[in-house]
Amino acid sequence: MTTDAGASEPAASEPAASEPQRTFEVERKYDADADTPLPDWSAVPGIIRVSAGEPRELDARYFDTVDAALARAGVALRRRTGGPDAGWHIKGPRQGDGRLELGWPLDVDDQMPEAVAAAVAQWTTAELQPLARIENSRVAFHLSNAQGVVAEFVDDHVRATDLRAGRQRSWREWEMELGPAAPTDDAGRDAFFTAVEQAVRASGGRPPSSGSKLARALGA
Repeated sequence: MTTDAGASEPAASEPAASEPQRTFEVERKYDADADTPLPDWSAVPGIIRVSAGEPRELDARYFDTVDAALARAGVALRRRTGGPDAGWHIKGPRQGDGRLELGWPLDVDDQMPEAVAAAVAQWTTAELQPLARIENSRVAFHLSNAQGVVAEFVDDHVRATDLRAGRQRSWREWEMELGPAAPTDDAGRDAFFTAVEQAVRASGGRPPSSGSKLARALGA
C-alpha cells in the first residue's frame, strides 16, 4: 500500500497510538478457480523482478450497526490478525480510483480502541455488532522495477462466515495493489492495469463477481 504522507502526519516512523497509519489503496480484483495457474508477469512493461511468494494467514472480523450505517456510507471496519498490517482498519468511501484506509495497532483485550471508536463516530455512534469473519490463506508477491515495488499481487484462498446468518462461503481471488514505485499519472496507471488484466485473462482469471470480500461474504 502506498502511504499518504500528509502534512498532519507525525514525524516519527510509527504514529502515536491515537493517530492512524494512513494509506491510499489503488487496486484491482479478479476471480480465479482453485486450479487456475498464476499469471505470467513477464509482459508487463517495466517489471524486472517478481519476488518469491510470502505466505500469510489472515483472520479478520468486520463490524457494523444493525441498520448497516457503515455500509451505507461506503465504509468498512475490521479487526485483523496476521500479516504485516495486523490491526484495526477503517476503509473509507471510494475516492476516484481508490479509497483511504486508516489503521491502528491491535488492542490487547479485543476491545475497540478509543481512537478507532472516535473515528467511526463521524458515520455512526450506534452500537456495533460482529458482521462477518473472513479467514484468508494468502501468498503475496512484489512486482518491482529499478526504482522499487510497483505493486503487490496477492493470491487469496478465502473462507468467509456471515455471522448474522451463519452461512459460510469459500472462493479464490487475486488482488493487484499499486506500491510506492507505481506510475503516478492516470495514463501510466491505466497502461499498467491493462497489461495486468491481459496477463490475468491469459492465465484463466476473470473480472470479480463482487466488489469486496465483505460484500461476497454477505452474499452481495
